[in-house]
Amino acid sequence: MRARLDQLVTSALQQGSAVPAFTCYDFTTALAVVAAAEDGGRGAILLVPPSTAATAKGLRLIAALRGLADSAAVPVAVQLDHSSDLAVIADAVAAGADSVLVDGSSMEYEDNIALVRAARAMLDRSGSAETVIEAELGGLAGDEDRAFGPGAASRAPSAGTAGLTDSAQVEDFVARTGAQLLAVAVGNVHGRYQGEPELRWDVLQDIAVRTRIPLVLHGASGIPAAELVKAAAMNVGKVNFNTELRTGVLETLEARTAVHRRDGENLQGLLAEWDNSAGTFAATALATLSR
Repeated sequence: MRARLDQLVTSALQQGSAVPAFTCYDFTTALAVVAAAEDGGRGAILLVPPSTAATAKGLRLIAALRGLADSAAVPVAVQLDHSSDLAVIADAVAAGADSVLVDGSSMEYEDNIALVRAARAMLDRSGSAETVIEAELGGLAGDEDRAFGPGAASRAPSAGTAGLTDSAQVEDFVARTGAQLLAVAVGNVHGRYQGEPELRWDVLQDIAVRTRIPLVLHGASGIPAAELVKAAAMNVGKVNFNTELRTGVLETLEARTAVHRRDGENLQGLLAEWDNSAGTFAATALATLSR
């Protein structure tokens, strides 16, 4: 069943849990995520990156994800991830996204606020007032769509290099933007970490006491499970996964493609391997964040 993002996350927090959000560049991954969520009896969030949503095929994917969410046996939300383009936001919502991360985190503080307010006003005018808005305060290092490996370590973000969210700005930012969820930077990064993640739980705790809206932790791939389980206690109700999900699928395909080529170009069998890789990762993330 399709669920409002804020209600899904708030409900999980009331049970001491957080909801995992998975970047879906394709429908195969989304099917695996929803199946894992149904098996675990937990809600999940399907994320669509802005690079995908900016294409005609991407908008069709969003429509398909909306249908998948509607037919799911557990609560599922469909969100446009990291977008600062109002046209892309409008198109994604029209296609079926029920929530949006309006990302002005790379902008000056006042410009970030102005962007979120402009998105809210646009959605209200277009009859999409029910669309849930997540905003981001503080900048995350790294690349959302690319995970640089050891051979390109100079391009991978070092632990602790993200621009921390200024907790003193949180109350003003939330009040002026009307954001319903807030993504924060507390040492988390996009992509692979160089070395061990160095999360500033003290900063996160300070942020948590300054706002009642649910917080969001991006860049969860690579953060040890023992650390992630602390999130819900600090009002983090949504945790985003991309890199580990994506690289796990690619590693599986690299290892198994030759076998399925020999087996009569068995694409169906290869897709089953893809499904199993994505589903196993999703099930682990669901279990880690659930109480």
